[in-house]
Amino acid sequence: AMLRLRLLTWDVKDTLLRLRQPVGHSYAAEARAHGIRVQAEALSRSFREAYGAQRLRFPNYGQGRGLSSRQWWVDVVKQTFRLSGVQDESVLTAMAENLYQDYCSTHNWEALPGASETLSQCRRRGFRMGVVSNFDNRLENILCQCDLRHHFDFVLTSEAAGCAKPDGRIFEQALRLGGVLARQAAHVGDDYSRDYRAARAVGMHSFLLRAAGQGEEPEVPPEHLLPTLSHLLGLIEK
Repeated sequence: AMLRLRLLTWDVKDTLLRLRQPVGHSYAAEARAHGIRVQAEALSRSFREAYGAQRLRFPNYGQGRGLSSRQWWVDVVKQTFRLSGVQDESVLTAMAENLYQDYCSTHNWEALPGASETLSQCRRRGFRMGVVSNFDNRLENILCQCDLRHHFDFVLTSEAAGCAKPDGRIFEQALRLGGVLARQAAHVGDDYSRDYRAARAVGMHSFLLRAAGQGEEPEVPPEHLLPTLSHLLGLIEK
């Protein structure tokens, strides 16, 4: 039976947009611009450590802890460089400000293959469309810069929602914004627990974007798996 869907919600990172290069490469280029040589691989490792620690200490960009998401990110960038041996505070500040801006544009983000076409087709079929993403408030601007914002009726970030996937409340907010019941909506994302399982837990349908060769999740029936975004409409309209 064809799903009676009225709303499609979308994850962003690694579903619609991806980084053009690993974080360490962007950070190393920024360091070079300040005359500092640091290995990209070392910076990637330092970034994972700094980002992981910051997320544990201040979940969801420091929501409710008196921290702006901008300050949250500036601290992560500075700590990344400190862990890689850069100590000059004025240089750390300059690099952090620059990188915060750089990650707000097509300088670092690109659309995944088929993203724009699939969103256009879904729009033409008359679906309401929304973004549900564990992202900070730069997302609106990033989607505009990458020419995807016009596909969506709303963009809901974890920063704006005050909670992050897999918390069901962010999906419930999205359903209210879309004006539909859970069973009239489907979520599309690349993460098994934060996207696929979390949306199903509130009664939505969901589809898991899964590139060939990625680990198999036993509970995902094949009709919920998307090898690429362009498979979506075929599955919905079966």
